[in-house]
Amino acid sequence: MDVVVTGIGLHSCLGSLAESWQSLQKGKSGIRLMQPFPELPTYPLGMIGNNPANLDELTRIVVKSALKDAGLKTPLPDSGVVIGSSRGCQSTWENLATQYTSNSNWLDSLPHRGAVLAAKIIQTSAPVLSPMAACATGLHAIARAYELIQTGRCQRVITGAVETPITRLSLAGFERLGALAKTGCYPFDKKREGLVLGEGGAVLVLESASLAKARNAHIYGRILGFALTCDAQGITAPESDSRSAAIAIKQCLVRSDLTPDQVDYLHLHGTSTRLNDLHEARLIGHLFPPRISVSSTKGATGHSLGASGAMGVAFCLMALQSGYLPLCVGLNDLVFPLNAVRNQQKNNPQTALCFSFGFGGQNAILAIGKYN
Repeated sequence: MDVVVTGIGLHSCLGSLAESWQSLQKGKSGIRLMQPFPELPTYPLGMIGNNPANLDELTRIVVKSALKDAGLKTPLPDSGVVIGSSRGCQSTWENLATQYTSNSNWLDSLPHRGAVLAAKIIQTSAPVLSPMAACATGLHAIARAYELIQTGRCQRVITGAVETPITRLSLAGFERLGALAKTGCYPFDKKREGLVLGEGGAVLVLESASLAKARNAHIYGRILGFALTCDAQGITAPESDSRSAAIAIKQCLVRSDLTPDQVDYLHLHGTSTRLNDLHEARLIGHLFPPRISVSSTKGATGHSLGASGAMGVAFCLMALQSGYLPLCVGLNDLVFPLNAVRNQQKNNPQTALCFSFGFGGQNAILAIGKYN
C-alpha cells in the first residue's frame, strides 16, 4: 500500500514552512546570539521569538498548519496521531521545580504532551502514539505512522515532532558536554565548533494513496521505506566504525527498492560537531557515489533535537515539489569530499534520504520519492 504525504505544517526560527524554505533557498540563517536566561551566558540560538517557545503553542501551530495545507477539517475521529519530542515539556518541569503551586498540573507536562494535544485538536479515537528516540525521534514518529497505514490500522495519520529545547538544563547540559557552539553553526566546515540549539516542529499528514486520490488531495511525495538501528555502545558518541548506521542505510535502501545510485539527495544530520560530521562524511563516502548531492539545514534552523528529522523530511518534500535542494547554510570551507549544495540550481530530485542520529546510538533513515 502506497503511503503519501498530503499536508505539511512547519515552524522554525526562520518562520513558517514557506518562509523557512525561502530562507534556505537564499542561504539565510535564523540563528542569533541570544541570552534567554540572565544566569547563563550568551549563545547562538535558533529561537522563534525573543523568549523561549511554548510546546503547546508550537504544537497547535504546526498541527493546524498541516491540516489546513491538506485541506482537512476537524473532527477527524479515524485519524491516528504519532507525534514525538525528545525534550517534551522540560521547561515546564524546570518551572514546576521552582514555582510549584497547588494549581500546577504536572500531568500536562508528561513527554506525550504533544501527541495528546494533537489528538484533542482533531478529536480522534484512533491510535495515539508518542515515540521518543533522542534526536532520531522525528523519523521514528513518521516511521511508526507509516506502519499504521501499511498494516491497515489507519488510513490517515497526523505525524511528526515538536521541540522547545531552549531551557536552562539543556543549555547547561550541552555546555558541560562541550558540544555547544560559541559563534554559530557551520556543518561540515573547517571551523565547525559545535551544535546550536533551535526551536521548531514539523507535522505531516500521511494518507493511503487511495484515500488521497479519492478526495483529490495534493500529494507532496511518497514514503518509500525506513530503517531504525541502535549502536548499543555509548551514551553520546557514535559507534567508532559507524557499522550500525551503515546497516540502517542499507536496510532502508532495500526496503525502499533503491540502490545508492538511484538516490538523488541526502538530507544529512549535520550537527556541526567535530565528531558527528566526521563520522557522517565517512559513512556517505563509503556507501554512496561522490556525485550525490548533500546538505544539512541546521546552519539555518539550529538543531531542533527530536524534531530535526521531521523538519528534514519536510524540507526533502519541498525539494521534490520545487525541484530545488536546500542549501547547506553556514558552510564556507568544506573539509570533506562531499558534493554539498552551496548554490541554488534546479536539480529536479526524484528520491531523497533523510538521516537522523541520536544519543544512545540511535540511527534512523527514511526514504521519500515523487508520487507519479
